[in-house]
Amino acid sequence: MRVHAQRAGALLGGLMFPAWSMADWTLNMTPGVTGTSNDIFSLHMTILWICVVIGVVVFGVMFWSIFAHRKSQGAKPANFHENTLVEILWTIIPFAILVVMAIPATATLVDMYDTSESEVDIKVTGYQWKWQYEYINEDFGYFSNLSTPRDQIENRQAKGENYLLEVDNPLVIPVGKKVRFLLTANDVIHSWWVPDFGVKKDAIPGFINETWTRVDKPGIYRGQCTELCGKDHGFMPVVVEAVPEEEYNAWVAEKKEAAERERQLTQKDWTMAELMERGEKAYQTACAACHQPNGQGAPPAFPSLVGTQVVTEDMAAHIDIVVNGVSGSAMQAFGNQLSEVDLAAVITYERNAWGNNTGEMVTPKEIFDYKNQQ
Repeated sequence: MRVHAQRAGALLGGLMFPAWSMADWTLNMTPGVTGTSNDIFSLHMTILWICVVIGVVVFGVMFWSIFAHRKSQGAKPANFHENTLVEILWTIIPFAILVVMAIPATATLVDMYDTSESEVDIKVTGYQWKWQYEYINEDFGYFSNLSTPRDQIENRQAKGENYLLEVDNPLVIPVGKKVRFLLTANDVIHSWWVPDFGVKKDAIPGFINETWTRVDKPGIYRGQCTELCGKDHGFMPVVVEAVPEEEYNAWVAEKKEAAERERQLTQKDWTMAELMERGEKAYQTACAACHQPNGQGAPPAFPSLVGTQVVTEDMAAHIDIVVNGVSGSAMQAFGNQLSEVDLAAVITYERNAWGNNTGEMVTPKEIFDYKNQQ
């Protein structure tokens, strides 16, 4: 009831005080922070003013003709069927206008599609509902997930400044460098959009699209998936952090070291408590969107994990489902999305959380061996 009252109050306030509700609205595009976005903005303004001039001339002549040749002044309508000169003019003039508009538009489009001579190459893969970033020349990658707390989403907390536009691992790029993006998708069509860059490109399964950017101003830039991709489409933000080259190089070195440490964790002897702690974090990040934080799911599309056979009986079947997914269902294959450590941790967590209490655990080494046997 309180949520409905709040919504009703917001609606009433917007109707009674429209200036307040529109205080943050703008009536134009933003120039952005890249050469491409500024070219798009300049092109937009050029076309806009051409359209304004055309509108003023056309409507000016029309209203003047209506007023000056009104019947009360004794005007008599002309009686003719064709006029060769007029017909030539109204063909040539629009054609010339279109040519004038096409020249800067073509130059902008050619530049937008020129991905050659890139200095950093990043593969971007869309998943339901997260992004994977792979630094092709650096041999590491990671997933970027929504980090807005569930309490904010479910209206138990006040919304933060970057509500639904914050992630756990932003994409990091160097300023002043040409960065090429190779975009694809793992499941359905997504679209990667950062308005400040003037970049919006579809990510299509089985197909690779290319685009690029060069950011000259350090900062954090936010965007979203702009292709309807399922129930959590609105929970799939894009966050890019542009940093100076020295800071970027240090970050890359740190990420490489972290990736190597993660690979070495496969050989560690893990305890049940350690796996449960890590598994809870992995579950909340990778699984809770479908199976819910409490494991109850949303049957039949997303079955419950509380007391069900898949998490309380055959361990091998449980591992197979998590690693390889279930064909023909919404259950994704997480074998290439999560590390062996996170796979072992999340399976262990699911078998012992919410009262399942099987007492069973699976180690990263067992997951590693299972994947190698396939």
